[in-house]
Amino acid sequence: MFMGTNYLFFFFFLNLQHEESQESNSRRNAALLDRPNHIGVLVHWKWWLLVALNVFFLLAGQSIATLLGRFYYDQGGKSKWMATLVQSVAFPILYIPIFFFNPTNEATNSSVTKPSFAVISLIYILLGLFLAGENMMYSIGLLYLPVSTYSLICATQLAFNAVFSYFLNSQKFTVLVLNSVAILTLSASLLAVGSEASNPTGVSKGKYALGFLCTLGASAGYSLMLSLMQLTFQKVIKRETFSVVLDMQIYTSLIATCACIVGLFVSGEWRSLKQEMDGFEKGRVSYVMTLVWSAIAWQICSVGVVGLIFLASALFSNAISTFALPVIPVFAVIFFHDKMDGVKVVALLMAIWGFVSYLYQSYLDDSKQRSTTMNAIKDLETCQS
Repeated sequence: MFMGTNYLFFFFFLNLQHEESQESNSRRNAALLDRPNHIGVLVHWKWWLLVALNVFFLLAGQSIATLLGRFYYDQGGKSKWMATLVQSVAFPILYIPIFFFNPTNEATNSSVTKPSFAVISLIYILLGLFLAGENMMYSIGLLYLPVSTYSLICATQLAFNAVFSYFLNSQKFTVLVLNSVAILTLSASLLAVGSEASNPTGVSKGKYALGFLCTLGASAGYSLMLSLMQLTFQKVIKRETFSVVLDMQIYTSLIATCACIVGLFVSGEWRSLKQEMDGFEKGRVSYVMTLVWSAIAWQICSVGVVGLIFLASALFSNAISTFALPVIPVFAVIFFHDKMDGVKVVALLMAIWGFVSYLYQSYLDDSKQRSTTMNAIKDLETCQS
């Protein structure tokens, strides 16, 4: 938490400090290209530094949260609703950047009609409920699968992301993207075929299959939600500024948290929480700290996700999120003594291959877009001079 707060202070210090010195040039270039001016106010090295910091928080938060989630189940935790609740309940942390960020500095377009309160509220409610369901599927998957298997199945979200982005966000398919989709699909298929050897102790084949399907469904849901958010920014809100992206994250998490609390009481799992705490193998303090740090880790991860959407794109954010997934099984072998058989090793290598293909295509697209942007700015400066 302390590291996350320092990071946020540093993020806005860099952003606001440089913004004053280049405000006029930023507005001019934003008007030319009809794009937010947050990238224009950051010099090249600062942009890369902020991207690196966001990548670190996304990878660290996701890895820690996943491992703590598995630790919760291994030490006696049984409540699926509690495991789901911690994935969104710490959303108030995201108010920290809103408090220090000045929305008046963001580029605005007076010609854009803001959506009504009813429309935006409906979007937040639907996406929040969608998020709660997706988090529940992740919780079930983590309950019945080893961390290594769980993480490798989650890597398929890139393949789903490519498909949903094609239909919803007009994302073009290239040879590298198709290669990534095919490789990641085969990677997940290998894990399904080799499920018998991967079954954790005490988990039946039926529960393993349920965990596999829930994790696969959650990966598809996560990719669909990112594409729907991107579509909302483009077609409804018609703005993609830092505060707007944060609002989306905060209010959908608020709805998801409320849904999880209702589920916790309706299911009756709240009655067993005290018994669960008393029976936690590492003790009551460890039980509380596991849940608290899981919640904080998920929100640190969210800060990284939001930051990368703001600095780059939702697709790039998803690609970086997937990068952590092949790494987590290594920690799972170290801390939880997961079995790393030949099937998992092959699936791991294929997941890395699929990720690298997707990331390289993102790099090519970004380089092309950056070159086009710089040429347009140079042409404008030449005409004005």
